[in-house]
Amino acid sequence: MDFDAELIRALQEDGRASIRSLALHLGQSRAAVAARLRTMLDDRTVRVVAAVDPVFLGQHVLAHVSIRTDGTVEAVAEHLRDMHETVLVSAVGGSHDLVTEVRLGSMEELHDLLAQIRAITGVLDINTIIYSTVVKGFFVSEYHGDVTLDGIDEALIEQLQTDGRTSFRALGEAVRLSPSAVATRVQRLIDGGVIKISAVEARGLAHRQLSMGVGLNLDHDDESVIEALRTGRGVDFAARTLGRFDAVATLVEPSAGALYASLERLRALPGVTRIEAWLHLAVLKEDYARTLRPLRTE
Repeated sequence: MDFDAELIRALQEDGRASIRSLALHLGQSRAAVAARLRTMLDDRTVRVVAAVDPVFLGQHVLAHVSIRTDGTVEAVAEHLRDMHETVLVSAVGGSHDLVTEVRLGSMEELHDLLAQIRAITGVLDINTIIYSTVVKGFFVSEYHGDVTLDGIDEALIEQLQTDGRTSFRALGEAVRLSPSAVATRVQRLIDGGVIKISAVEARGLAHRQLSMGVGLNLDHDDESVIEALRTGRGVDFAARTLGRFDAVATLVEPSAGALYASLERLRALPGVTRIEAWLHLAVLKEDYARTLRPLRTE
């Protein structure tokens, strides 16, 4: 068993899982789990953070933009990193040089953002895929539409976006409530789909995990392929899409050989007619934290 990989997967499912429950799940001692988790958090191998559901924020349009540059990518990447609409920016190997994931309120806003990206010096051309349905995503929590927030909820979310494992005692001190009252509020936010607390792992050639994006074309609307993406062990993210692909996925594995095996499993799925893949060479931005202040103003 890959101890680190299993620990991170458990935290992706429940970022606030206790050391005791993690130890039971992994079959390891509490001391071993606590020590390894502390090391990974300290060296930024993994971050555990809360993300607010896009729908709750009014971000109804999620899209993947692939970019070709006419030179080095750093200057273009810097512009993309500074845009508040981008949650992911990555330098990739493949037919494009950069990819970014953007979240916006409307198609009109998307068109405006794409025009801004095209205007960046060094951008040769772009290609856009719109997510019609996210079928697997650690930071998409399926907001139920019946939760309202007060100032204390917003303050708690702000704290959890920085450190999703902050103790209820520390959160209580920050908002002047008892730990039990804070625990009730946080669970309400999670159960209502307002936030999801999960792990973000450092990925790319300089880290222990490799990541690959995959675009799939299907011969029809094949639910079996979508289910395979949703349940696939090495699949971190999957979505139905509109554009040059019918679905996209992100594969994360500890080695090139494991990535190849995962890609072969996807190629072998009945209903998959074509696959295009791109290797994430360096993830330059992965940030799901969003301010709630505009919501309060409204």
